[in-house]
Amino acid sequence: MSERLLVHIIDDEDAVRRGASFFLKTSGYAVRTWESGVSFLKEVRHAETGCILLDLRMPEMDGLELQQQLKQRGVTMPIIVLTGHGDVGAAVRAMKAGAVDFLEKPFHTDVLHDAVGRAFRCIEASRDTMVRAADAEVVLGVLSDREREVLDGLAQGYPNKTIAYDLGISPRTVEVHRANIMSKLRARSLSEALRIAFAAGMGEGRS
Repeated sequence: MSERLLVHIIDDEDAVRRGASFFLKTSGYAVRTWESGVSFLKEVRHAETGCILLDLRMPEMDGLELQQQLKQRGVTMPIIVLTGHGDVGAAVRAMKAGAVDFLEKPFHTDVLHDAVGRAFRCIEASRDTMVRAADAEVVLGVLSDREREVLDGLAQGYPNKTIAYDLGISPRTVEVHRANIMSKLRARSLSEALRIAFAAGMGEGRS
């Protein structure tokens, strides 16, 4: 696996692939180019993770269709969309569907550089979030099911009496569970315990 950050360029225009590829390589990125969304989709299961520079207007499968296909397959690589027709409406639809940025052709290299940098920061932020969530779940593994229920109630902002009523136990029992939670999590304050709970996705409310 390359130590350099990888950019997948998907564009049916050879000049765009060559120009963007040359600039990104000289900027220190690894690059792989694709002539169509169809060709990328065929190989996506084996494609190295990176960011995607995606043209919206391509034959066979346009960029919006490819973006939707990638989403359905669980591919979460950040996407920067390219439009050469002033089609801001399509770019906005792509952004609403999860693209991190869009560039209008012809684009300046410094604008491309900034957009790619933002895309990779999105990857790092996502990884950090997943790591924090995984770590929190490990930490919360020391709690009993009832203690997790109490902690979830606290994370939703409920007072002890409300938690007690919801769980069919006494407020005093909630206090005991709360003390056990603090001890098991080695939390010096409620806010410390809540940060762990939030990282694990607790406190999001009832459906």
